[in-house]
Amino acid sequence: MKKEIQPKDTTRAAAYELWIKAPNPMVTFFKKIDVTNLIKISRKHHLKFNMLLDYCIGKAAVSIKEFYILPVEFKLIQYDAIAVNTIVKNKIGEVNSCDILFSEDINIFNKEYLKYTAEVAESCRDRDLSDNNMIIGTSAIMDTEIDGAVGMNSGIFNNHFMIWGKYKKKFFKYYLSVSFQFHHTQMDGAHAGKFLSNLQNKIYNLKIK
Repeated sequence: MKKEIQPKDTTRAAAYELWIKAPNPMVTFFKKIDVTNLIKISRKHHLKFNMLLDYCIGKAAVSIKEFYILPVEFKLIQYDAIAVNTIVKNKIGEVNSCDILFSEDINIFNKEYLKYTAEVAESCRDRDLSDNNMIIGTSAIMDTEIDGAVGMNSGIFNNHFMIWGKYKKKFFKYYLSVSFQFHHTQMDGAHAGKFLSNLQNKIYNLKIK
């Protein structure tokens, strides 16, 4: 569910005054993360790499309260659940957007990821859960090695957004360059840094039974 909250009643009151009307309130961080464990799990258990990364993104975000607040048309909206968005190549070669509700149970998350991405690919229609959930956007350009990308500042979509390309192998490890974009009203650099650190830790510690 979602509800409007008053900025003055939150820890983001000062940031709201500073950034809500800024012409470019979006900030982008770049980070190289070690995804060796995800590669091993993907191959051993025949799981999609992007599903595993999306799961870790959700798991890294759920403990950070700033992820549940979003500026929308000069209002602050608070959500009580998080979904991770993924871009799906559909049956006619174009792309659609697919939101997957985050679940701590990776088996549930994987089941819904496979089900709904397949449905979106076949129907060529987006799956949108943004009415009641905070959406973390993602975009994977898996055919190209990139060092990072800056998302657009449309003034309409203020959600957190992550972009990555093809992972790179160096000696016996695999690395992925990611970019993380966020609205400065909802979080500061320290919160974004904590999220990226959480993400690396969740990747390191992920285990599949």
